[in-house]
Amino acid sequence: MDAAAKALSPGGVVTVIDAGGERLGVGTFNPHSLIGLRLLSRDAEIAIDQAFVTAQLTRALALRDLLYARPFYRLIHAEADGLPGLIVDRYGDVVALQVNTAGMEALLPLILDALEAVVAPAAILLKNDSPVRRLEGLDLYDRMAKGEIEGPVALEENGARFFADLAGGQKTGWFYDQRDNRAAVAAVAAGRSVIDFYSYAGGFAVQAALAGATRVVAVDRSEGALILASRSAEANGVAVEPVRAEAFAEMERLAATGQRFGVVVADPPAFVKSKKDLAAGAKGYRKMTRLAAGLVEPGGFLLVASCSHHISPDAFAEEVRHGLSTAGRGGRILRSAGAAADHPVHPFLPESAYLKAMLLQLD
Repeated sequence: MDAAAKALSPGGVVTVIDAGGERLGVGTFNPHSLIGLRLLSRDAEIAIDQAFVTAQLTRALALRDLLYARPFYRLIHAEADGLPGLIVDRYGDVVALQVNTAGMEALLPLILDALEAVVAPAAILLKNDSPVRRLEGLDLYDRMAKGEIEGPVALEENGARFFADLAGGQKTGWFYDQRDNRAAVAAVAAGRSVIDFYSYAGGFAVQAALAGATRVVAVDRSEGALILASRSAEANGVAVEPVRAEAFAEMERLAATGQRFGVVVADPPAFVKSKKDLAAGAKGYRKMTRLAAGLVEPGGFLLVASCSHHISPDAFAEEVRHGLSTAGRGGRILRSAGAAADHPVHPFLPESAYLKAMLLQLD
């Protein structure tokens, strides 16, 4: 990087030109980031203005409206929706934004105006507290850009009603990415007991109960998350037993007492948050699978997941195999999946397919 490039303002719009002088497109540039350039368009003549941002949002909305009948989904998923570094989750007339790059921070006024024009939400929350912003030289903050949010926000998923704490919860409050995997677990839950580790606000647990599970236990170390799960269960007219505990400790306790379940779900926060954590985090998934598999009754089902993009699908699958082997369990993989369709993957960024989920039946 030459002196002229280093002098550019972080997040500014630049034209991309190769060594031969060919204009390759337009993007945002941050000389202080390990990912210096984020491409916005291959059209080197396009203006990155209000019309551009509005067009990106309009296209993304049309896709979501095609996929989902109700306005509860991820509206913008970064690069795949043409706005790298931007996350927009929609909860009816409330939207929550994560702005993770200097380029999107610079375009934020245009983004807010485009949201107003395309979606016209009653409230907009800027949930800009992710540590990844520091890699872009950005401050961390949360604030309302429009309206107010009082308490948890209601949402719908797969016909069930839930509540998300947008202000105080994890990320933007709800994990829409597991929508299809929750439906897959619900499909095998009828007539079986279910335990949902790392339950958070009860996504897997409540949907399993609605599908006819005989007993559902939700395990999480957060009292606030379990309160939301219980509230969601009540709103759907089902029963969920909340257990506040650390997942590994509770798995070991249940195994020691001989308890088994027809369905076991283990969907943890990222064990591998950076490349330096890969070895230890991979062993974490292995241990999780071993402990969770030991709680599955013969013929029952196990869902294990990883939301860390630092561990590849092949590496995650290997740790799952290792964990099953150590637990002395065999079976069959019924489903290997990623995130739901409102979390599309850019075809030239396969590493952005961060979510891995495996549903197995164990012998």
